[in-house]
Amino acid sequence: MGSIGIERSGSEVVTIDVHAAKGLIQTSHVYLDVRTVEEFQKGHVDAAKVINIPYMFNTPEGRVKNPEFLKEVSSACKKEDHIIVGCQSGVRSVYATTDLLTEGFKDVSNMGGGYLAWVKNEFAVKTLLDLVKDEVPVKAPVDLVKDEVAVKAP
Repeated sequence: MGSIGIERSGSEVVTIDVHAAKGLIQTSHVYLDVRTVEEFQKGHVDAAKVINIPYMFNTPEGRVKNPEFLKEVSSACKKEDHIIVGCQSGVRSVYATTDLLTEGFKDVSNMGGGYLAWVKNEFAVKTLLDLVKDEVPVKAPVDLVKDEVAVKAP
């Protein structure tokens, strides 16, 4: 477990490894996935409290910062919530964590290695198909429920 100092605000971003993150999100921590909606739908950390709020959007000109990021997180989480921030590899989440700490969030940590490290450790993931299955009515015909999809590291 290490930390990465960020000079911009004087706040220090604490980076925790995926093993520590897994333990925390299985308890009371919120997992904030800051990847794009498309990345999130392809597969994301299986957590009881998972929120997807993109830190950046893909545009024809490249990635641009989500101008509503802090507002969206503030409407979904309280400043006292325990939050683990993750992205694909751990870069966007450092910036997002810095912004949240600067905004006054009290307990925010970055998940080092991001989703790629999560998958590499063979931890549970959910996909868009899982989300659809979770919403299938209890009395739906069996043929409407699709089989599980194995997710492999990219």
